[in-house]
Parts: sequence; structure tokens; C-alpha cells
Amino acid sequence: MVQRALLVGAYTEAGAKSEAASLLAELEELVETLGVPVIDRMLVQHRETHARYLVGSGKAEEISAKAKADGLDVIIFDNELSPSQQRNWEQLSGITVIDRTEVILDIFAHRAHTREARLQVELAQLEYSLPRLTRAWGHLVRQGGGIGARGEGETQLEQDKRRVRNSIDRCRRELDHVRAARATQRKDRKRAPVPNAAIVGYTNAGKSSLLRRLTGADVFIEDKLFATLDTTTRKIALPSKQPLLLTDTVGFVRRLPHGLVEAFRATLEEATLSDFLVHLLDASQPEVMEYYNTTMKVLAELGADERRMIVAFNKIDLVADPATLATLRRHFPGAAFISVRTGAGLGELVELMAAQVAGGSVTGELRIPQSAAGLIARIHRQAKVLETEYLGNEVRLVAVMPARLAADCAEWFTDGSDEKRTRLAETFETQ
Repeated sequence: MVQRALLVGAYTEAGAKSEAASLLAELEELVETLGVPVIDRMLVQHRETHARYLVGSGKAEEISAKAKADGLDVIIFDNELSPSQQRNWEQLSGITVIDRTEVILDIFAHRAHTREARLQVELAQLEYSLPRLTRAWGHLVRQGGGIGARGEGETQLEQDKRRVRNSIDRCRRELDHVRAARATQRKDRKRAPVPNAAIVGYTNAGKSSLLRRLTGADVFIEDKLFATLDTTTRKIALPSKQPLLLTDTVGFVRRLPHGLVEAFRATLEEATLSDFLVHLLDASQPEVMEYYNTTMKVLAELGADERRMIVAFNKIDLVADPATLATLRRHFPGAAFISVRTGAGLGELVELMAAQVAGGSVTGELRIPQSAAGLIARIHRQAKVLETEYLGNEVRLVAVMPARLAADCAEWFTDGSDEKRTRLAETFETQ
């Protein structure tokens, strides 16, 4: 088992040193999440990217010598290494060499609990390992011929590649079934006129903690990167009595492997299909603006960056300098500033969510036959009823309701002609 690690961050431009140092510190958190002690870190500047080792051969010799002298078990690069670069490094150093992508994949493999998350991680790992299989075989001329085989048969490497490709196909088929089931669940949710919001943001910003605080959901919380990978959806009652479904999504990180964005597309679809997003940020982090940009970039890849959005800054109780919060307020004038731990600002955040829901709601008067008791009960459950009056065989209601519920009730609105009611229903159905 790996016990001792050397972290290496390589950068080319002098102005990029600060960002490289920040990314290397984040890599250390990722590695420690796996339980691997970090013995040392090295920041390396190089003029250009070299095909053999990424950095020049002189720097490569220096890094390798340090790892050997310190008796380390693994060198971990913050930069992405090609399969050939990994092989070259391992031949030079004689120890395991991996990159940031492999670290994140290992974390995801440890953290995945649901069948969907496990399948998504397995798919990403298989796609990552396929071009790297050669690294595992020094005996590439080994043959696997047998009785009835023609010629020399397949090399072991070719057999392994075929097995991996078959496993990739299997994962994709199983994921298609899971996604179909998820789509059915989502369709069932859409039938119930309950708006939904997805909590998105950088890993360890407090998304799961926010969901637990607002809904009382029993969700896993830990002060580590990628503490949870599985989405959790729970219901919250807004001040208007309007219910809202809140979904916690997987956290983002700088240099998130593209394969993981693709593999987790089904999970992150909750963000793309929600009525609006709650973008949660850790106000106490110096790199908070970089985290904001990282999340927005991933959302753009998913086509969700133009969704209606509430920006919320968490952990304000950990911000020592008031000027930091003042700067964030100037950049994000409509944002909520909260502390999930102390409860500060949560009321403001809930009001902002209620305003988002109200933006898609309708206020109107309805006259419904008393025989439609199920519909009347549903309106009382899912809408804010302002007035109730019993008129013979009818019940007169004035209510603020979500657009989907209003579409189902369009024929009962007291707004005039049938033509107008039809237009009302069509309007709601498009929202």
C-alpha cells in the first residue's frame, strides 16, 4: 500500500506560479482524502512542455533523485500526464507515478455508494485505463494461442484491451437503464406541480450541510473534498406554503477530469433540468472567485449556465476581514450571505428561493365543484390559499400556485371566456 507521496506541480509562465501553488495545495487535500501522507511538494517551472517527461530531462532527474533519496512510494503530478509520460517517469524513478486525474478517480471510487454513481465511476476509470494498459505489461510479446488457434494468437495486452472495451460497453448499457429509470422518476416528479432547485458549487462548500439544515435530511456530511457523490432530493416548505424540491449535487473542482464530467452527466442533469440553481460558495476561501468560475465553466459544459440562479456565500462566520465580504457584496449585489453552521442569513436565502418560485407562479380566483374534493385538497396542499368561500355546490378559492398546478386548474379560473382559459392553460404548459 502507498505510504509516502511527493507532489509535483509544473507551470510554464512566471505569472502562473501563484495559481500553480494553489492547485498544488488543493492536490494535497485530495491526496490526504485518500489517506496518503504527503511528505513533500515541489513547484517546477519549465519553459515548454516536453514530450518525454512533461518537464525537461534535467528537472526530471532532480525530481526522481529526490523521491529515491527520501524513500517515497509515489510521485503525484498536479498536471495531466499522457500514458507514455507515465511510463517514462516510472522507468526513470522506479516507483509509481500518477496524476491528478487518477487521484480524483480513486476518491470517486471510494465515495460512490449508489449503483448509478458506482457505474459512472467504473466507466470513467475504464476509459482512463484503456490507453494505459501497456504500462501494466513489460512482457508484451507473451502470446495466448491455443488448440485451433492460428498464427501466434493474441498478445495478453490485446486480450486485456478487449476485456476493458467489453466492460466499457457493459457500463454504458447499464447506465442507459439507470438513466431511463431516472427519467421516469423525473417525469413522475414533473406530474406533481412542485418546483425543484439544484444546489451546485465547488466541493466542500457546504452543499450537503445546507440541504440538511433546510430540510432535516439525513445526508452524509464530512469536512473532506468530495464527501458525497450521490444526489439527494428532499422537500422544503417555503414561507408561502409552496413546497420546493431541493437536490444536492456532486461538487466541482478545478481541473475536473473531462471523462468525469461526461460520466457524471446523468447525475448532473439535476442541475440542467431544475427550475433554478442555488450556487453555493465558500466565502472564507481566498480562491472563491476561481471556484465560482470553475463551477460556471462546468455548468456551461452541461448547458446549465444560463439557468436562473441564486448565488449564496457560505461560512461567513469564518471570514475575519469585513472588507472581503464587502468586496463580494459589490461583485454579487443580489447574493445571499449565510452560515449554515450558525444559521445566519438562512432566512434571507429561503426568501430568495421563494421569490424564484413565485416568478413561475400564478395568482387567481377559481370556482371548483365541491365534488372535485381531491383537486381542492391538492390546491390547499401545494398552493398558498388566500381566500376560501363556499357557494352552493362550488368552492371559490383565491390562491397563489405554481404554474404546473395552475395548468391543471385552468378550466376553473374565473377569468372569462373559454378562449381565454385555453390561452391560460397553453401559457402555463410552456413554463
